[in-house]
Amino acid sequence: MGVAKPGIKVAALCGSLRKASNHRGLIRSAVEICKESIPGMQIEHVEVSPLPMINTDLEEEGGKFPAAVEELRRKILRADSYLFASPEYNYSIAPPLKNAIDWASRAPNVWADKAAAIVSAGGNFGGGRAQYHLRQTGVYLDLHFINKPELFVYAFQPPAKFDADGNLIDAEVKERLKQVLLSLQKFTLRLRGQC
Repeated sequence: MGVAKPGIKVAALCGSLRKASNHRGLIRSAVEICKESIPGMQIEHVEVSPLPMINTDLEEEGGKFPAAVEELRRKILRADSYLFASPEYNYSIAPPLKNAIDWASRAPNVWADKAAAIVSAGGNFGGGRAQYHLRQTGVYLDLHFINKPELFVYAFQPPAKFDADGNLIDAEVKERLKQVLLSLQKFTLRLRGQC
């Protein structure tokens, strides 16, 4: 009998607010994959839509933040690693995701020294430019992104990768997503000194 891997809590953040978003579909699929075939790894989708736009005038004395921001920061701090589903807007990170990143980076930065992975779906580069921009942002945040595998889903080329509700339906992409999650699990354990 094999030894069970220590439990890992992953906070998943989606840069798209649309309910039928392909990026939300990637997160839903990641949750299912963990439940079905990656023991010891649990993903929680952390919703970013309730957050106000970052404005330091909203911070209170003593380092207090608006309630939605405090909740986000608690979930980020409790997580062992992160999964970003990052759409590409104008060659960069989508505003809702960047807003969440910025709120959680306010002192004290709750992102630091944890593993992260990025997945995206889009047009001819599959969201790759946003991923690379997010990696640059992660340098300042002290995030440690897995290097491989990368997942860029060419969402608009046949065969269909997502259904009309944004659910991932492509078996090959699901397997590639699973490999990203396994790499994130391994790297998280390595950073914790448990592999």
